[in-house]
Amino acid sequence: MRTTNDAVITTLINHKDKPKKSERTLAAIHRVGQAVSVAVGRFVAVGEAIATENQELKEEMGQACFEARRAGDAIAQLTDASATTAAAIVMATPAQTDGRATVFSDRTAMVKAARLLLSSVTKVLVLADRIVIKQIIASRNKVLVTLDHLERVSTFQDFVHIFSQFGNEMVEFAHLTGDRQNDLKDENKRARMAAARAVLEKCTMMLLTASKTCLRHPDCESARINKDAVFQRMRCALEQVIEIVTEARSSGETRVLPASLYNGIKDFKSRVESLREVGGLYPSPPQSLVGQLEALVERTEDFTDSAYTSHEQRQAILGLCQVARQHAQQLAQAWGEAQAAQDQEVTEEVEVCIIKTCQSACDLRRELHKVAVSRAADLLRLHGEQLPLRALKVSGGEGNLEAVGEFTRTLTEQKEQLVETCRLLGHVSGTEPLEITCVHAEETFHVIGPQIISASQTLALHPSSKIAKENLEVFCEAWESQLCDMALLLREINDVTEGRRGDKKPYLSLPRPGKPTANLKTTKAVKLDAEEQTSMAKLGVELRLLSSDMDGELDKWEEQEHEVVRHGQSLASMAYSMYLFTRGEGLLKTTLDLFHQAEVLSEEGIQLCSSLSNFSIQLVEEEKTALTTEMEKLLALCQQLQTGAKTPVQGKTATFQTVDSSIQTSRAIMAAVLSLLPLCNKLNRKYKSERNSLGSPQGWRERQDATTPVREDDSANGKNSNGFGVRALGEHMAGMNLLESK
Repeated sequence: MRTTNDAVITTLINHKDKPKKSERTLAAIHRVGQAVSVAVGRFVAVGEAIATENQELKEEMGQACFEARRAGDAIAQLTDASATTAAAIVMATPAQTDGRATVFSDRTAMVKAARLLLSSVTKVLVLADRIVIKQIIASRNKVLVTLDHLERVSTFQDFVHIFSQFGNEMVEFAHLTGDRQNDLKDENKRARMAAARAVLEKCTMMLLTASKTCLRHPDCESARINKDAVFQRMRCALEQVIEIVTEARSSGETRVLPASLYNGIKDFKSRVESLREVGGLYPSPPQSLVGQLEALVERTEDFTDSAYTSHEQRQAILGLCQVARQHAQQLAQAWGEAQAAQDQEVTEEVEVCIIKTCQSACDLRRELHKVAVSRAADLLRLHGEQLPLRALKVSGGEGNLEAVGEFTRTLTEQKEQLVETCRLLGHVSGTEPLEITCVHAEETFHVIGPQIISASQTLALHPSSKIAKENLEVFCEAWESQLCDMALLLREINDVTEGRRGDKKPYLSLPRPGKPTANLKTTKAVKLDAEEQTSMAKLGVELRLLSSDMDGELDKWEEQEHEVVRHGQSLASMAYSMYLFTRGEGLLKTTLDLFHQAEVLSEEGIQLCSSLSNFSIQLVEEEKTALTTEMEKLLALCQQLQTGAKTPVQGKTATFQTVDSSIQTSRAIMAAVLSLLPLCNKLNRKYKSERNSLGSPQGWRERQDATTPVREDDSANGKNSNGFGVRALGEHMAGMNLLESK
């Protein structure tokens, strides 16, 4: 509301005076003034309702609302051509005119009214923000009290009762902090809030099973250790949320991230390049740059001192550090000579040294990025099968303490590798929000590793305990989930390094939030609750990974305008939107939105099959058979998804099952397309090379168009218009406009 009013008021204030105003102009200005007044009235009504519910701020809020309403009324009167000096009287500024104070004759009154309106609206917003912060703190306090009761509970009956209350309080806290996270403008705070909320989300289930295990086996030391660690982590996460919301730390200090090599090298390079400004920051020899570089070289010890860094990688980093040192010292020497000679401009020797120093710094940064990313990718491949976790489950279930001890050492080593790798990724992450995510991943592996060990020891001591087995399963799932998050983090770091921020464009035919489509009128729109989103999370992450893999595969195509590429990009974008839905984010707000998206995704897949069918015409029999086999699988999946998305469902259980089925089928479609893309790219390059060698300018689409007869009805229906479903996209856009108008 405030942004809109700012623009409207600015227009009114800057309205140029004319000798005569037409009736149409006067009416238009009057409507604008009335619209501002009505908007202010609605805004003030909300503020007054908030004031009624919060007695301690009632007086302040009431005064701010009164001033806003007074300013809105004044603007309405000043834009009324028939207004009298009453408007000026309202603003306590009698107009020195002929008795008609309007926006035309009393600009000063309009300016004062606008200023009063903006200041009062700002005050209302600030007070409302204070109330929101108070609500979050109060909700946190309730959670902490119930958490203390849960920690001291001694019977299952009491635990069930208190945990039920705890669950309700956590849902309220999640809603409040989720809204706050969306409102945060600072990306670093938003990343920290997301990390803290992720801890709370995962720890809630851990707290349930760890507490149940401790109640069932009260004399088991490993069960107590396991439970205490969960409670401690939850309290830390709750405290972090309050630190972010109140913008203060309990110790009074500001949270400082570990200095990353990426930012350090970036700053060093910037300072070196600033030397071109003679007489600027460094009128004397830049010896400080040599010291800054030495500090950076010292921090590369995180890479070179690691037991997991190969000898070749270590030597490459040390060699580049030495080269950077030499160039920095040469630069300092050349700069000193230029200063001694009192040169007024940067000499050629200094310019060459600046270029060499910057280049050596960039080379070092690239090598560090290469080492960190390759280490992370290798670890994710190596630990993808989760062998230590499986072994701990089996040996714990058998009560084999000796085997549990052996696999515990294996898991501990794996944990140390992952913690160190997250630290290295933080050095090369490229942005502070990603650096914060790396720190969160490092802390998560550091904490969950020992928790898995204590849970497996408990199971080994009580191998017949179903609760102990369930508890170990929960912690193992949290570990696997963090590995998936690490894979996403790795892709996002690569996106930043390659100049892509990893932000996907929304697909053009996405439905308007909350607007049902024609095919789904009989289905009720609902939102997934927290439990359903949690169960969908793993499927969603798999969709996100497939989407990223498809983006990488599509980048390998030389012809980025190729139909297959464009279809693939659309599918990847839609899959990403569905992934966001599983997290409760993005444009898809309800299950109706998801079903519509699934229907559009299936249509896009069918369009891709059509393009591939045309492409297969030029292939030899063996190639055509291989492509057709995979294409038929894809077509069957698309038809299955389309049928499921169009089928009306009623009831929460049926709706959730359809959501689950739609996402699983979408995942299968993405996997099928991903397996097709390398084959299509290979065949496309092959036949493109053959066409070039024969001197033929025709592509496979032109050949198909020339050899395939076009029926009149196909042409009339647009089936042969462009091969990329532009008509279908237009239909979706038209449908959206129609729904919007309704």
